Amino acid sequence: MRGTSLGITAALTRVGITALRATAPGGRGRWERTNYAGRTVELYAGPATALAAAIGAGRIRPAAGLAVAVAGLCGAYDDVAGDHRRGFRAHMAALRDGEVTSGAVKLFGISAAGLVAGALMKERLVDKALAGVVIAGAAHFVNLVDVRPGRAAGAVVALGVPGMVRSEVAEVAVGAAGAVLPDDLGERVMIGDAGAHALGAALGAAVVEGNGRLGLVAHAAAVVAAAVCGGAVSRVSAAGTFRSEEAYRHSCE
Repeated sequence: MRGTSLGITAALTRVGITALRATAPGGRGRWERTNYAGRTVELYAGPATALAAAIGAGRIRPAAGLAVAVAGLCGAYDDVAGDHRRGFRAHMAALRDGEVTSGAVKLFGISAAGLVAGALMKERLVDKALAGVVIAGAAHFVNLVDVRPGRAAGAVVALGVPGMVRSEVAEVAVGAAGAVLPDDLGERVMIGDAGAHALGAALGAAVVEGNGRLGLVAHAAAVVAAAVCGGAVSRVSAAGTFRSEEAYRHSCE
């Protein structure tokens, strides 16, 4: 029945946030960050969103669940161990010097997971490749717009709702994003890279599930263009919000 996955995923997300807040593994200090406005926000929503989205997507399409889980894990690693270097060039330069940055881990880990999921979700070789680009690219895109409270979750809701007609995985993405959106907008929580990448991968998997080759080509072109113009995408998303470039939080753009 339509809407079931949306409700289940939203409920799982809220339960996950409540459980993490109650236990605070590693101490509460590990789960607190300072946002762009200097306010203290909680990070519980990120892992909770990623886990709920992975479970929800995996129940429908195991390959999609895998991509969401890996995207969330790579994002969580960046949340914990990330440095502040920005842009693919910076991370590739570090890699050439023998340093594996958290941004490089995200780039290769999420790309690999997207390609594997795409290969499992589609039958023809061209479609497999396009699907992989869409899943990995969507994960990156949602992280690019995560530069202000509610931007990432709001984008997933706005882009995912129309796709719910064709894809049950879209319900999962919208359910998880919608569950955290009020607290995110209220600057009480921050979904971090874990939540943003996981939600993006779920959104990408929904596109793959609901589209044929023409749709995949169009979406692949869109996410590649967003990646190429990553700095501009983040600046547009943050327009009128940040007082300086230092406010950008992304380590891999």
